[in-house]
Amino acid sequence: MSFSRVTVRSPVTSSATMLRCVRSPYKTPAHRLFSSYGNAHRSSKRDMQTATAYRPHSLPTAFPPPRSGGSYDTSISADFPPLRETVTQQQGIFPNVSLRENEAQKSKPVESTSSAPKPAEKPRRKLRARKAAMKLTPEAIVQLRKLLSQPDPKLIRVGVKNRGCSGLAYHLEYVEKPGAFDEVVEQDGVKVLIDSKALFSIIGSEMDWQEDKLSRRFIFKNPNIKESCGCGESFMV
Repeated sequence: MSFSRVTVRSPVTSSATMLRCVRSPYKTPAHRLFSSYGNAHRSSKRDMQTATAYRPHSLPTAFPPPRSGGSYDTSISADFPPLRETVTQQQGIFPNVSLRENEAQKSKPVESTSSAPKPAEKPRRKLRARKAAMKLTPEAIVQLRKLLSQPDPKLIRVGVKNRGCSGLAYHLEYVEKPGAFDEVVEQDGVKVLIDSKALFSIIGSEMDWQEDKLSRRFIFKNPNIKESCGCGESFMV
């Protein structure tokens, strides 16, 4: 009679595995099967982020003994003067400062500056007599006086006009009073007017009186003339 060996397999469940591990503790280590147990337990009870890291500590009851008198004079171990002495020293300094401020605010009498030497005045420039724009000969002066001694005296104004071969010619006219820009030439009590437009062409000239059998007239000796016509009536400067 033969007996057949029947093999009974245990069900594969988590509870069966746990029982097997409890029965044979010296076999396969159990921490490998439950390696995630610790992480799961730790993650379920982790600290909140709002928790503070404050840990109460008790202060020491005994303090260290003082340093010896022969220690180095450093910023920590240096002997400071007592508080009362510093206060009295500051009270002795501040009154002097207040007295100085009061003295500065007081108005001081202004010193007289009469003793200071006065600056030397600059000498004024002497006004020099300006040269006349035109000269008068004695003959021209005599003739001008005759004209001014008439019952209705008038002044003579000398000017130039565009006329003749060379371009410019003298122009004389009688006026009662000088114009706004006329140049007044006075010599030996006789006045002659020069037109402001002709001043550039006549300046430096000499006025003369010429009388002959054919004509009597005023003539001019002008140094500014560069060219003149043959008849002498017109000129160019």
